[in-house]
Amino acid sequence: MTTPTSELHHDENHVMTERREKLAQIRKNAAGGIAFPNDFRPTHHAQPLHEAYDKTSREQFLAMTEKINVSVAGRVMLRRGQGKAVFATIQDSTGRIQLYATINDMAPDALAIIAHYDLGDIIG
Repeated sequence: MTTPTSELHHDENHVMTERREKLAQIRKNAAGGIAFPNDFRPTHHAQPLHEAYDKTSREQFLAMTEKINVSVAGRVMLRRGQGKAVFATIQDSTGRIQLYATINDMAPDALAIIAHYDLGDIIG
């Protein structure tokens, strides 16, 4: 008979094993084997983006002739989806912002990387 304490210990071991495997894969794919480079610099934060664009409709965005490029960073608070689309909510020091990535917007391998992140990971 398994006790709740031993089940919890087993779950923690499973999570740690899974994270170590993910880290090994990140290191394998990373340039120069550096899994966590610290040279990423976001160009924007959540709150100013909300202030600038919350009232902009999807149609207005699509009608823009010039693309808006932003780089954001934060902790993954929510992630769902697999396959052709991924939603994620990240939180930085100013607030939360939702990311939506589809196979139509990026390379399939890049989408797979996003789908690989866990809650609590810090991404940019």
